[in-house]
Amino acid sequence: MMSSLSGKVQTVLGPVSPAQLGRTMTHEHLTMTFDVCYCPPPTGQEALSNAPIVMKNLFWLKQNPYSSKENLQLKEEIDAVKEELLCYKASGGGTIVENTTTGISRDVKALNWLAEETGVHIISGAGFYVDATHTPETRAMSVEQLTEVLVTEILHGADGTDIRCGVIGEIGCSWPLTESERKILQATAHAQTQLGCPVIVHPGRHSDAPFQIIHILQEAGADISKTVMSHLDRTILDEKKLLEFAKLGCYLEYDLFGTEMLNYHFNPNVDMPCDNDRINRLRLLIDEGYEDKIVIAQDIHTKNRLVKYGGHGYSHILTNIVPKMLIRNISQTTVDKILIENPKKWLTFK
Repeated sequence: MMSSLSGKVQTVLGPVSPAQLGRTMTHEHLTMTFDVCYCPPPTGQEALSNAPIVMKNLFWLKQNPYSSKENLQLKEEIDAVKEELLCYKASGGGTIVENTTTGISRDVKALNWLAEETGVHIISGAGFYVDATHTPETRAMSVEQLTEVLVTEILHGADGTDIRCGVIGEIGCSWPLTESERKILQATAHAQTQLGCPVIVHPGRHSDAPFQIIHILQEAGADISKTVMSHLDRTILDEKKLLEFAKLGCYLEYDLFGTEMLNYHFNPNVDMPCDNDRINRLRLLIDEGYEDKIVIAQDIHTKNRLVKYGGHGYSHILTNIVPKMLIRNISQTTVDKILIENPKKWLTFK
């Protein structure tokens, strides 16, 4: 089963040689809905919830991105996204791993169109988002049935098309983990064992969540060296705990570049780091010998992150973060490893 994709990377337009990927953002969304994460606005600001996105609301939106109903409909912005991908390509970008899974409006046809229109390699994610988005049918499935779904999305096509996924994930996990999410993690490990494919996980918002997830995947036979743990910037803030987690051998993803807010709705205990903090974290991991295990992205999933709405867009890392990394004495060789070599190694089927 492994042989046909072995040594290749699978994009929505078909398998390509890993050498073709170039600079890669390992965690983005190009079309999705995020209604499941709507948060009512602070008292007295209810009117802003239904208001259109306008200039004078931009700062409010940056602080309350999940309280604006319009902001959660990224799928309405396909033309703006296409324009941004062309900018991303012009800025030296080559590939986007598109992490939208079942439950948040994955649209492989739209991804196919974007890839054809822009020439950016797009890799689509197989699998399911967090429990709150699971259907009763998904919850009723056995680990074997779930494994079959994942394998089918990679070998034959997703959502009734012949457009194939090239990575499992982002597999959504809550805190505490639910029974349905645990089964999907086990199915992820089984599918990965069959296919030799890359895996990427969205951990619950607790510093123990990434450890628990890796443990479940390991027990089910997953290849941790081909697995990415997303959102570490909002999940493991303690330096000692981060270095303990790094020892487990998965890829360490800092993927909220561009997100800076005073209050993080989903976990008020967390002070969302700023981009300088993220760069310092990368510096720490590099100094501790983990430069082969770092991947980065922006995880754009709402309209306000697009340039069209005053956001930083998909090119932010390439145009703003890389120069700052170099100022902070992260060498060009290490930058290339993080943006090119590590994603390439992760995305190549065994």
